[in-house]
Amino acid sequence: MNADAGAVTRGQARYGLAILTLINLLNYLDRYIAAGMMPRIMEAFRIDKAAAGWLGSVFIIVYMLFAPAAGVLGDRFPRRFVLAGGVFLWSLATVGAGFAGTFAALLVARSIVGIGEAGYGTVAPGLIADLFQRDQRSRMLAYFYVAIPVGSAMGFALGGWLGHRYGWQHAFWVGGIPGLVVAAFALRVPDPPRGATDEGPPPIKVPFRVALLRLRSNATYWTAVAGLTLMTFSIGGLANWMPSFLELERGVNPEVAGLYFGAITAFAGIVGTLVGGWLGDVADRRSTTGGMSLSGWGLLLAVPFMALVALAHSPAIIFSAVAVAQFCIFLNNGPLNAAIVSAVPGDVRSFAVGLSVLAYHALGDAISPPLIGMVADRTSLGTAILLNAIPVGLGGLLLVVGARLLGHRVLSGPKKTGPLTA
Repeated sequence: MNADAGAVTRGQARYGLAILTLINLLNYLDRYIAAGMMPRIMEAFRIDKAAAGWLGSVFIIVYMLFAPAAGVLGDRFPRRFVLAGGVFLWSLATVGAGFAGTFAALLVARSIVGIGEAGYGTVAPGLIADLFQRDQRSRMLAYFYVAIPVGSAMGFALGGWLGHRYGWQHAFWVGGIPGLVVAAFALRVPDPPRGATDEGPPPIKVPFRVALLRLRSNATYWTAVAGLTLMTFSIGGLANWMPSFLELERGVNPEVAGLYFGAITAFAGIVGTLVGGWLGDVADRRSTTGGMSLSGWGLLLAVPFMALVALAHSPAIIFSAVAVAQFCIFLNNGPLNAAIVSAVPGDVRSFAVGLSVLAYHALGDAISPPLIGMVADRTSLGTAILLNAIPVGLGGLLLVVGARLLGHRVLSGPKKTGPLTA
């Protein structure tokens, strides 16, 4: 294990995790705040659903394109500087979105948000992997990814409430300002040596070409990324259109739609993520791909409830089905991301995360919002959401089968321990 004089204490590791989780909450708040007020934005700029879908896609496209470059920076320079710069940039762009006078200007602002979030999103998981040992990573990453449902819920609710009451501009201003302050805390996040909690010799900086070669034949890594890609296609599109579906096709008041959907997302997401993190660590102690298998079964269980969301007309049934589906989906947050960072060596971890971001966004939620919008324009949002359950099922099947084929080695024997424990 690569613990040395540069390793951090238990308290420092927990402090770092807390700050990274807080920033991740703001990350997802800013990411989904526009979805909570999409009807207001469509009305203000007189655009249809297909055009509005690009508001989410342009962010994702820029985010995924900059992610590998941000990962390279994270593998070569002090990670806290990359983190702080990314947080400050995306928060400033969110505030600027509130001043957009045209839809084109709003698209530019959301593009810059993508650049900033690429700097943060590619570095943080690898940093957490260097703060905590492998048999704790599912739980620690689960704590980190709890910020996804909470931040997303806050984005939906804040966008829906402020957008309806005071106008969409105010929602962007309120959402962006906290990040400008929190960016300073990122500079104090502990940055241990890369690979500090891994076994073997300390990692060294490797050329870009060598990093690609190391990942090319890594079947575990690519199976996890493929499953995550199929899930992201479906969930990214659903997140952008669910509040609009509730309001426009099920007659739910926009404030109620944003508030209820946000609250359900937060509750189901928190419980699912924490349960998944605990179960993921248990599964990873039995098999190298135990967490991957757990994630796959969670996605398969979510499919019938996603279909029920689209077919039901009663708000009570819809919200109940949403809660169960989101619980099953959020089970994978800790285990699947732990599978990705644990499948690669520490010297290419940020780059590997960045490459996975490029893959699962390029083929996932970069294209699903406008596709769902186009299907909805020709049929209905309900039909589009029903079809959207198919990729989740395919992703679950791939992960379950892949885990069975790849998980022959069983982890056994006492774990090596070092100073970086929780």
